[in-house]
Amino acid sequence: MSGLAGFDCFAHPLGEWLKGSGPDSDVVISTRVRLARNVRGFPFTGRASAGQRAEVLRLCQDALHRVHLEKSVITLDLQQLGEIERDILVERHLISRELAGAEGPRGVTFGRGEMLSIMVNEEDHLRLQWIKSGFDPDRAFAAIRRVDAALDKVLPIAFSEQYGYLTACPTNVGTGMRISVMVHLPALTLLDHVEKVFKAAGRMNHAVRGLYGEGTRAFGDMYQISNQATLGRSEEDILASVKAIVPQVLEYERRMRGELYTEKRELVEDKALRALALLRSARRLSVQEMMGHLSMVRLGIDLKVITDVTMDTVNRLFILGQPSHLQAETGATLTPAEREARRAELVRGKLATATN
Repeated sequence: MSGLAGFDCFAHPLGEWLKGSGPDSDVVISTRVRLARNVRGFPFTGRASAGQRAEVLRLCQDALHRVHLEKSVITLDLQQLGEIERDILVERHLISRELAGAEGPRGVTFGRGEMLSIMVNEEDHLRLQWIKSGFDPDRAFAAIRRVDAALDKVLPIAFSEQYGYLTACPTNVGTGMRISVMVHLPALTLLDHVEKVFKAAGRMNHAVRGLYGEGTRAFGDMYQISNQATLGRSEEDILASVKAIVPQVLEYERRMRGELYTEKRELVEDKALRALALLRSARRLSVQEMMGHLSMVRLGIDLKVITDVTMDTVNRLFILGQPSHLQAETGATLTPAEREARRAELVRGKLATATN
């Protein structure tokens, strides 16, 4: 494992979006607004040569340094990072798995609060994103739109008067905007109603995916709801559609939580308290076990079954217990068995008292 030089930014608490203090944070973990942009005059990343990707990276990073983003930002050259370091960025939702596993010149710039993240040379030359705690699409969009407008003044962006922003994937042409809302749906999962959410979302031109987006699994009853095609739709249309579907999902989950607690109170209390007891005593934990038990603890907190653990603590453990975070914190490459032991130790420590 390479050293974590340049990763001193990760010594402080995790991103602001994990605080669990935003609107509707009983169900919604975060809201992310992402914009896809490309530099005029260069092939899309998948068709560009190494030299062209290097020039795009230079142009984009130069532009990012020239505009006012935040008081303090961090820029990393992903070619200079080891696999564990890149995976840390994935686990924190700062870059995609595709960018982490790609080859050639590529980078990321992000704010210390980890709400802003800008990937360079992913599927598109630029992927701008802003993540807010809870369900807050309007503020997330307003924040990333300011960044987009600033970059547009210093960087030639590929734009067509007929089609809008030009992107590598046709489904992103137009606004290039995707809104993803990460939701926690334990009651709907327990009652086998999640498939209904999938179907309803599909009918409204939205997709429901796993924790890390397309092609990933829904660990810990976490799902991402996002809009699909953007061509022919304005930013306002996309915002309106997300604000139409997500509240329905939230109401459905809350109603199912209420029914569970009313009709199967003993079962819910047992699952939540049993999960907490196991997490506080386990000596070995896989990622799947940790996520599943934390999901029940989070449900128990919302239903006031558990009162000595905060939502913020649980949200952060979802990230801190991931494989690369464990290895970075330990300072060594760990075997799967060693990771399970270290994960259990970490979780026991964080859940030992209400103040952790």
